[in-house]
Amino acid sequence: MFSFEPMLFDSSIRKELARSFGATLVVLVTVVMTMMLIRTLGQASKGSVSPSDVMLVMGFTVLGQLPTILSLSLFIAVVGTLSRMYRDSEMVIWFASGRGLISLVRPLLRFAWPVMVVIAVLSLLVWPWANSQIQELKTRYEQRSDIDRIAPGEFQESSNGSRVFFIDKDTPDTLAANNVFIAANDGKRESVTSARSARLETQGGERMALLSDGQRLETSRDKPGVKISEFSLYGTRIGSAPPGSAEEQAVKTRTTYDLVMQPLPAYRAELGWRLGLALAALNFVLLGLAVASVNPRAARSTSMVFALFAFIVYYNLMTLGQSWVGADRLGLTSFMVMLHGGMLAASLLVLAVRHNQWTVRRLWRSAEAGGQSA
Repeated sequence: MFSFEPMLFDSSIRKELARSFGATLVVLVTVVMTMMLIRTLGQASKGSVSPSDVMLVMGFTVLGQLPTILSLSLFIAVVGTLSRMYRDSEMVIWFASGRGLISLVRPLLRFAWPVMVVIAVLSLLVWPWANSQIQELKTRYEQRSDIDRIAPGEFQESSNGSRVFFIDKDTPDTLAANNVFIAANDGKRESVTSARSARLETQGGERMALLSDGQRLETSRDKPGVKISEFSLYGTRIGSAPPGSAEEQAVKTRTTYDLVMQPLPAYRAELGWRLGLALAALNFVLLGLAVASVNPRAARSTSMVFALFAFIVYYNLMTLGQSWVGADRLGLTSFMVMLHGGMLAASLLVLAVRHNQWTVRRLWRSAEAGGQSA
């Protein structure tokens, strides 16, 4: 009977953790999906993402954010479940049976270890793959011409935001358009160009728009007045030719193996971020156990507010450390030990203090008693 009750308690706490974790995960995924959808639609309106790829980009983005979402869901589930147990006096029964806070580590880790494995797989393997898929979709779309990218009859910004286009594309040729309007601003000069027709060509590795039968109005910040010119043929550069297969990939799209094999500061920073996501999940479980409590004089949400604050601070420190490692101001090993090792040590210290019910007065009395006996 003595061994049955702890097993029953462990099973009960894992079931409650699972319910809380699932509910929190659904809410967070819904919120993140909504935010990513709005963000992706904004990118599509600016010409950075193809409208037909909005759902794919959003899906890959949410997939890349899953390690953070799972870590936060796990942290909230631990803090919320334990706070509820304190509030309903279940922890009083647990402590009265002669078991302390440290004995809760086992059931918490038995519940959390599959989630931590998933977080590690997502951060080390899925995160770079999702980023590479997003980059491929964006690159494929950006390699198209600005004229071919926009919808006929609508004003549309270029991919870098320096130009606004309008075309009346009633020709079946994908490299040609009619009734073209281009407004450009390079910081020093502003120009408005209109033409009856335009055609795209690649000359010397540059993409050119050849405008026919049009007019150009140009103003300069240094010189007053408007320069007006008419042309029968005018060429304007709209971008570089599509890059080859040897183009350098973004750091976030590199596999974890590549990051390990190439000890560059930017690669070490990205490696530290990915490893940190996996280590943070373990720290959040222990930190949640350490900070979860209910003060009868305080509001019910005090522990949850403190937990969310700790989560935000932790992730901001991870971001700060990543920038320092990337700038070669801090070594990867030093950063990992200071942040993640320090958080682990702090969580274990708080657990030990609460488990043994250490107080300053109690420690002082123990020290005095030891001195007198000596």
